[in-house]
Amino acid sequence: MNEIVKANLKDAKILSKLSIESFLPAHSHSAPKKEIDEYVSKNFTEENYKKELSNLLNNYYLYFTKNKISGYSKVVFNDTCPDISSRNISYLSRIYFLEEFYGKGFAKELLEFNCKLCKENNQKGIWLKVWIENKRAIQFYKKMGFRIVGESGFKVTENHSNPNYHLYLEF
Repeated sequence: MNEIVKANLKDAKILSKLSIESFLPAHSHSAPKKEIDEYVSKNFTEENYKKELSNLLNNYYLYFTKNKISGYSKVVFNDTCPDISSRNISYLSRIYFLEEFYGKGFAKELLEFNCKLCKENNQKGIWLKVWIENKRAIQFYKKMGFRIVGESGFKVTENHSNPNYHLYLEF
């Protein structure tokens, strides 16, 4: 059975480990190893997640498959996008799954959960950023109804940025 649970402070360590294990397969080839290692060590620490989870604007949800954590999401309500004039939209900052759970429909279920949550909180749509070379993710989001509305650079380190698409799904 699958379950989606709101994360809290006690989940900081789990989120740190899960982030590293799910980020690296999808993004380790997006920059030189030194830059990726720097990004991971700076952003995916337990301490960083404690700060993130303490911020009431951040809504983290853990996805469990047969009582095993397999992925998570982070959504922020009322977060604007430079390419979208609408207000009351949410930013899907992350939706990560461990590689062993790819292609099983779990990301779709977690995305639909987040969309429902956004609608319940009077949001008019949801947007996200995705690395332009992450073809699998782009295909998934387009299949779910998202459309490309813009681009920006994703700063991996001071020395490296990756081009990202902005995708948007209007409700």
